[in-house]
Amino acid sequence: MRPVIFVAPYFLDATLRFVDAVSRLDDVRLGVVSTDPEENLPAGLRSRVVAHWRIDDCLDPAQIEVAVRGLARRIGPPERLIGTLEELQVPLAVARESLGIDGLGAEAARCFRDKARMKTVLERAGLPCARHRLAATREEARAFVESVGFPLVAKPQAGAGAKNTFRVDSAQQLEDVLTVMGAGPVLLEEFVTGEEHSFDAAVIGGQPVFHSISRYHPSPLEVLREPWIQWCVLLPRVIDVPEYDAIRRDGFAALGALGLSTGFAHMEWFRTEDGRVAISEVGARPPGAQFTTLMSFAHDVDMYRAWAGLAALDRFDAPVRKYAVGCAYLRAQGQGRVRQVLGLDAIARELGPLVVEAKLPREGQPTAGTYEGEGYLIVRHPETQVVEDALATIVTRIRVELA
Repeated sequence: MRPVIFVAPYFLDATLRFVDAVSRLDDVRLGVVSTDPEENLPAGLRSRVVAHWRIDDCLDPAQIEVAVRGLARRIGPPERLIGTLEELQVPLAVARESLGIDGLGAEAARCFRDKARMKTVLERAGLPCARHRLAATREEARAFVESVGFPLVAKPQAGAGAKNTFRVDSAQQLEDVLTVMGAGPVLLEEFVTGEEHSFDAAVIGGQPVFHSISRYHPSPLEVLREPWIQWCVLLPRVIDVPEYDAIRRDGFAALGALGLSTGFAHMEWFRTEDGRVAISEVGARPPGAQFTTLMSFAHDVDMYRAWAGLAALDRFDAPVRKYAVGCAYLRAQGQGRVRQVLGLDAIARELGPLVVEAKLPREGQPTAGTYEGEGYLIVRHPETQVVEDALATIVTRIRVELA
């Protein structure tokens, strides 16, 4: 039995699906580190966790080390120290190195977490990405504008997804964004236009073992700028086609350049209007926003369990893609709390058999303020066009009204 420690700061549903998957592996003795108390774990999962250790700050490598040493006395010296959150990857890596645990090291973790460093590494490796500059002053920001022009994108140095990311179209907007983001360096990038996708991939010993491709419609940044737009994600059934050869080549090369030897990664990339690939961001972690669920439906396997086997045991059985899958995120317009959801009955009549999972906005639920919205519907079919049409129907028929 391999001792494995999972750091999960808070027992949120999305995190617990990954913890649960590790707990069900036959060859693992699982310890959990969290800020939440052990009694907050669901009863069934709590019975499969061999030991728990609570700390005040799961982003503090020193506290993680104390917890690991304490749990080691109860489950044995851990062979893996894992977690799924973007913000955890550097603290986990620092703790691994201090404790002598195999896995992603601190230097590689910083290359994934620090988006300016990431793009520098990719550029040096000859891999395609947007022009960028880490601007420490307003003068440096203005100088970047002079060389690149508007529009551009401004984001934190260590961002995650589209959080605190802004499109900037003018000098005044740039000044406003720099004021909002406050002190500290700001990563500025040229604004790349085209179709935005994700590339989710697994490697073992530096060798590709799995990848999945999805397409965003539209980009998360555009969704955040336009409150009336509903976000959709499509996983086409067929991805082993020439149009994806470039991202397969550059995507796996990027993971190697950034230092991922064994693990799972989530990459966002653009296909530009002239057909080129431009890598946007990469995280050394599984994807969020229900993407692991979408991959599960597309391949008709439990991708949470597949990730768990890779993270805990360096084992991954690559599944075959059997379906096209799509997710329509139900997003309310404006501010307030959900009053009602209109159009569900019509969707149930028209698309009922295609819907494989749904999380509907609840009455009284506050708006999330993100591109993921207040709920979602997942649809599946062997034909990609059927799924595309279903997504279009959902986002044009369903309306989330606020009180």
